[in-house]
Amino acid sequence: MPDRTDIERVVAATRYLVIASVGDDGRPWATPVFFAPVGEDRLCWVSSPDSRHSRNIAARPEVALTVFDSTVAVGHAEAAYFDARAHPAPEAAIPDALHALNRRLPPDRQLDPDDLAPTGSLVLYLADIAHRYLLVRGGDAQQGNELDLSLEV
Repeated sequence: MPDRTDIERVVAATRYLVIASVGDDGRPWATPVFFAPVGEDRLCWVSSPDSRHSRNIAARPEVALTVFDSTVAVGHAEAAYFDARAHPAPEAAIPDALHALNRRLPPDRQLDPDDLAPTGSLVLYLADIAHRYLLVRGGDAQQGNELDLSLEV
């Protein structure tokens, strides 16, 4: 049976997530961002506050997130899905989130507090995870599923 360690493995192996957000006008938007996990129940990224997904988050903080490796052969994909509430990181959470992002970045691309508003052009966002789901490939012997499905973990 899939569990949280399966999701943690997918998250650890992947550098980008797709944020699905909805604007005030009800129009959906999906965008990829570089991300990092912060503890067990949060994911973080930096974005311009003027980007469409950031404006959508300001209007409606509920988001859906997908983490997957798009480079694998068809039929071999693994994915983790999340329902979450996204928001700019409070001041107290910024050091840990920056550290998490910088562990995944090359030395010449490291972020520092001056990259963040109000001095810099970026905002550090957190997604507080409410629900986790794991892709289970069709034909899984344990699940007995013919088609792909997602299971809440």
